[in-house]
Amino acid sequence: MSKISKFFKGGGSAASKGRGGPSPQEALARLRETEEMLSKKQEYLETRIERELAIARQHGTKNKRAALQALKRKKRYEKQLNQIDGTLSTIEFQREALENSHTNTEVLKNMGYAAKAMKKVHENMDLNKIDDLMQDITEQQDVAQEISDAISNRAGFGDEFDEDELLAELEELEQEELNKGMRDVRLPSVPSTSLPSRPGKWPACHFTFLMIKPLSTRKRAEDEDEMKKLAAWAS
Repeated sequence: MSKISKFFKGGGSAASKGRGGPSPQEALARLRETEEMLSKKQEYLETRIERELAIARQHGTKNKRAALQALKRKKRYEKQLNQIDGTLSTIEFQREALENSHTNTEVLKNMGYAAKAMKKVHENMDLNKIDDLMQDITEQQDVAQEISDAISNRAGFGDEFDEDELLAELEELEQEELNKGMRDVRLPSVPSTSLPSRPGKWPACHFTFLMIKPLSTRKRAEDEDEMKKLAAWAS
């Protein structure tokens, strides 16, 4: 059995003595009081050492006996001071160990409470029922996913039409619109007179032709009227 097990479980005469011992809080309080008392004793000894040094300097070689007695007292005070330093170190170590032990005891106690609480909670739980419940949850999640997939699908709307036929119809409509646009376009009329072959002044003969052509046409009409009148008279 380890020392920790003996400390918590108890055993033999140590356990019987521990039952009537002080609590960790009381022991820590006593140790702190002892540390405070020794610290005050340190301050006192340091003051005495400084005083004895002053006495030794004051007498010096003039009164060697008094100076030597002061130095001897200083040595005793220094020895006591060193002992107090060692005692304080031991008490400090013991106090820290007791504080850690008390902390560990409280931690283990709380962990024990938590373990009991967990055990009480798990008493009403059946692993078989938990497995069945998780299986039901998984199945319902699968069903919900199937329903979501079914709702999100297009449900076959428009699948009965052939896409190639629709594209062909669309091309026909576009061609009709194109033909209609071509019919609405008006081209400029072709001029009745011929244009000059090259830019520049028109030849004089062209102007003459333009001036003469209306006169010859009028004379031809008059001749035709005369011929009609002669033919009527002759008949």
